[in-house]
Amino acid sequence: MNNLRAFKKITPTIADNAYIDPSCVLIGDIVIDQDSSIWPLVAARGDVNYITIGKRSNIQDGSILHVTRSSSANSKGYPLIIGDDVTVGHKAMLHGCYIGSRVLIGMGAIVLDGAIIEDDVMLAAGSLVAPNKKLESGYLYKGSPAVQARKLTEAEIQFLKQSAINYVELKDEYL
Repeated sequence: MNNLRAFKKITPTIADNAYIDPSCVLIGDIVIDQDSSIWPLVAARGDVNYITIGKRSNIQDGSILHVTRSSSANSKGYPLIIGDDVTVGHKAMLHGCYIGSRVLIGMGAIVLDGAIIEDDVMLAAGSLVAPNKKLESGYLYKGSPAVQARKLTEAEIQFLKQSAINYVELKDEYL
């Protein structure tokens, strides 16, 4: 089975130095930028809206990426936009939300429609970001629903970029 599939004649667009694991499934209107990586068993459907993944971002094993269709209540629906240098932990679910740059989404976290996660944020494992919630830059958020826990340290902010670099190095080894 082909893991890159068209939907309504739109096929995912993958940068030449991105890593796409053969076991993941990417469908439809998806753009993956330079040095990014999609790991085993990720399912991403850009069928009723679009998905963009920035530079040096990594989507780890078993994560689910989806979007929301336009409707009379929401004329544009909700695409899924992921910035640069983002680490999405194992089994995370991102649905029709905006993820800024230098963000860590913890394992098993869920981010729902219309949510906005600004740059330089850590979201703890297992957290739930409610629809239309905004997570402010520079903080750790945790819980279900996610709440601001504390300001990030300088070392944690530096780690956000380092985590992305670590995955660029790993994807190069796979390539």
